[in-house]
Amino acid sequence: MQIEKKKILIVSHAMEIGGAEKALLGLLENIDTKEYQVDLFLLRHEGELLKYIPNNINVLPEIPAYSVLARPMKDTLKEGHLCLTLARLVGKYKAKVFDKKNQYTQSSVAIEYSHKYTKRFMPAIQPDTQYDLAISFLTPHYFVTEKVNAKCKMAWIHTDYSVVQVDTQSELKMWEEYDYIVSISDDVTRSFLKTFPALKDKIIVIENILPNALTEKQAKENVSEVFESDYINLLSIGRFTNAKNFDNVPEICKHIIEKSIKVKWYLIGYGGEEALIRKKITEAEMQDYVIILGKKENPYPYIRMCDIYVQPSRYEGKCVAVREAQLLGKPVIITNYVTSGSQLEDGVDGIIVPMDNEGCADHIAEVIKNDELREVLKNNMATRDYTNSKEIEKIYHIIKDNV
Repeated sequence: MQIEKKKILIVSHAMEIGGAEKALLGLLENIDTKEYQVDLFLLRHEGELLKYIPNNINVLPEIPAYSVLARPMKDTLKEGHLCLTLARLVGKYKAKVFDKKNQYTQSSVAIEYSHKYTKRFMPAIQPDTQYDLAISFLTPHYFVTEKVNAKCKMAWIHTDYSVVQVDTQSELKMWEEYDYIVSISDDVTRSFLKTFPALKDKIIVIENILPNALTEKQAKENVSEVFESDYINLLSIGRFTNAKNFDNVPEICKHIIEKSIKVKWYLIGYGGEEALIRKKITEAEMQDYVIILGKKENPYPYIRMCDIYVQPSRYEGKCVAVREAQLLGKPVIITNYVTSGSQLEDGVDGIIVPMDNEGCADHIAEVIKNDELREVLKNNMATRDYTNSKEIEKIYHIIKDNV
């Protein structure tokens, strides 16, 4: 007699290039589908990483109503989504009022309100199925609590709450509906609980799981760009947003070059701050030294080619690109953002440098000059498992404890 598999549903936004999406692929790659039926519901069937979803994962059909959330409202009105579009407008207006009242400039309230005010009009997700575990992988986390039938529900935190601006009371009600809240590191847990201390008993740590097989396979692919061997080639990857701090890379790079070090710094990514980054490159006269490579579906050959991977972020939850660089054996430098201590062990499998541009440049220059240090970092990384594949066991235990 065949034992019925436990059922897991994972809900996320789309599969565009990003750290959280890579972590999702790692989770999907490591779940034992011989023991568990895994359904994946995406609000939109979009993104370069869509084709990398493992074949043993059941991708549920797209529900048109959910795709409305990320598309222009003039288009969704033409398609007949009147109630959803009006609800988005209400959410947008209320978020604008809230941000103005609280003098927020880097707010995430708009996307939270967009989901909060549209949820009542959304259809159920797989209404005929009761899941043993339902996971909401990306915030806002409204749909899994209200539109999914599951014995146990879990929501993920991917960011550092000490540096994001939110409607605390509104989000608290959202998080309270979950049985478990998953943090990706101890530092992320601490920052989250400073904002939401009442949720202490719900929170657990499950570190990001990386898709090892996919990463190593893609790293071997050839690409058209070739880094110059007579330069030290630095690489940074991430969305072009304020959090990643790429707008300060030109000035940092200029300080390094002024120390008579031959360096080129490559940026892989895309986003709203590209124009600002290009402006800063021109102002610093770094056009020949800071090179924007743009969006890359497969960044791993570039990690393989670089000499040092640098993450100059203003803040992070736990940066997946850093872990990927460590997985591929590259010396890593990160800035001293709040959660940096949970990202790596300073001086052992990476280097933490000051946040200010001049201090950052000074310390990067020291690492460049220190061949012995870089070799120590490489040797230490070779002994560690950066995939975190054993973290999947925590999910299995939760299912067994609640079913």
